[in-house]
Amino acid sequence: MTKEKQNKIIYIRLAVVSAFFFIAFISFFNSRLSSTIYSQSKPKPTPKSVKPIAKATPQNSKYSDFQHKTHIDLKLACDSCHKVPTSNWDKVRDKDKAFPDVTDYPKHESCINCHRQQFFSGKPPAICANCHTNPSPNDSSRHPFPNPREIFDASPKGKTATSEFAIHFSHEKHIEIVSQNENPFEMNRNGVAFINASAKRGSEDSCKVCHQTYQPQGKSDVEYFTTPPKDLGDGFWLKKGTFKTSSLGHTTCFTCHSADTGITPLPTDCATCHQPKPTMPIADFDKQLAEKMSINDKIMLEGWRKRDSSGKFQHEFAAHVDMDCSTCHTVTKMDTLDFKTKKVGVSSCAPCHITATSDDGGILNMEIDSRKKDAKFECIKCHISFGKLPVPDSHTKAIADQK
Repeated sequence: MTKEKQNKIIYIRLAVVSAFFFIAFISFFNSRLSSTIYSQSKPKPTPKSVKPIAKATPQNSKYSDFQHKTHIDLKLACDSCHKVPTSNWDKVRDKDKAFPDVTDYPKHESCINCHRQQFFSGKPPAICANCHTNPSPNDSSRHPFPNPREIFDASPKGKTATSEFAIHFSHEKHIEIVSQNENPFEMNRNGVAFINASAKRGSEDSCKVCHQTYQPQGKSDVEYFTTPPKDLGDGFWLKKGTFKTSSLGHTTCFTCHSADTGITPLPTDCATCHQPKPTMPIADFDKQLAEKMSINDKIMLEGWRKRDSSGKFQHEFAAHVDMDCSTCHTVTKMDTLDFKTKKVGVSSCAPCHITATSDDGGILNMEIDSRKKDAKFECIKCHISFGKLPVPDSHTKAIADQK
């Protein structure tokens, strides 16, 4: 073999070896690079001693809490959303008690003109929660509409919901023309008659149309709403028959105010009666005490929160039950939007509970004398939270008037 051929073979072998090492080097580099990229992208295991960070949950949107006030400020008419009557008016109540009424939420088109963006934002959109219990394509169920109240109040949403509206009602206009009709053949669906001037009844008959003693004790041995502690003694615990009811919905009102009678305001005149709720006065109510008593009845709590006189007054008490409403209430002047006209003054208690001196047995006298002796004395005979406040001038004046 010549020297030239030997050199050629050596060159070939060197080329093969170089190619082998080059390929090996490239393969090794690629594997390390892939391993590094994978290790960076793969989630690192969380040590047992370190708790994973909780995922952020979306905040509640203002659009999930519908406010009538916002729309009233925009001067939107009620019928721009609510149609009177709604298509389901004859289905929500028993047939013999049904009447044309607003008993369902507005349609989507009432909202989407202004809120198209909110209807398509979020998963699910926050605005849907105003009506729907579990907004999703597979669940169209909704909360009961706030009317009829008896259905809505029993729902999870209704148990805690509070209305933005107060009802404007003039007692003076109704006291002599609304009466309880005792003739079953003349009764309408509510047992209420609209009577003419020649058949006027007493004011008590008129009051009973809308106001009855709520959950009275009657002949039952159960005196309290909830079971009191065994060591209650002379302490206060809410008793049955404490409150009076008020009309919850349209049922009584639409007896007279209907399209058939033509008596205004008509069912379409929503804003005549439903008006923004004024600022409520401080009430003789203790939330913690109500919770201690396990009072969760909505009608009862609403009535208690409105008591800006005596929080303990019991309508069914033996000495009270036979008294006319007008003994304490100036019925003809009562305007439901003006709390001053509804407040019961301490002078109403004078015939039974206020005397010239404590020796004459007046309860108010004894309480005030006790306060004079001890500035920390709480007037709890009639009051709950008010008993800690300074004695108002109206109370001392009531005693002076007896003298």
